[in-house]
Amino acid sequence: MEKEWRTIMTKEDIQSALRKMSRQILAEHSHLNDVALVGIRSKGVELARRLSMIIQELSGALLPIGAIDVTLYRDDIGGSSCKPVLKKTEINFPVTNKDIVLVDDVLYTGRTIRAALDALIDLGRPKTIKLAVLVDRGHRELPICANYIGLTVDTSQDESVKVTLEEAGEEDGVFILPHPEETRW
Repeated sequence: MEKEWRTIMTKEDIQSALRKMSRQILAEHSHLNDVALVGIRSKGVELARRLSMIIQELSGALLPIGAIDVTLYRDDIGGSSCKPVLKKTEINFPVTNKDIVLVDDVLYTGRTIRAALDALIDLGRPKTIKLAVLVDRGHRELPICANYIGLTVDTSQDESVKVTLEEAGEEDGVFILPHPEETRW
């Protein structure tokens, strides 16, 4: 018998977590003119947009938003027979001397974040880089930790966490799947 997906965050839970994270970002950054949000393609970009809207609602400040593709920075790119699908990095502001909040949906091994840091630093030297993730599921392989976390959840290595968003044509939700659906990134 196949196990079902288990819901760990509903649409309301996601919205509440993003509001909490937005308040934390505002509390730590008194000068928002130096702050920018950079989402990791693809769901991190949508979450960065949502954080920006909430921050604007709470503070009146409109933060710049960028999108970064980490495909060419992955440490497993040469080990796969699949051809990587490149997406566009779109950062239309200088990252040098900015306080960057890097945004992703799920923090797992830390390898995606390491790749994002490499890609970001190739564009300039930010003053600071902080990490915001909707879900931290543990199982780190690198010394990476998030500064702003929507939900911390214990998972096994035999499970995966899937985030679905309205922007991708799905209903907002976060689910634990009984079998890994993707690579260990």
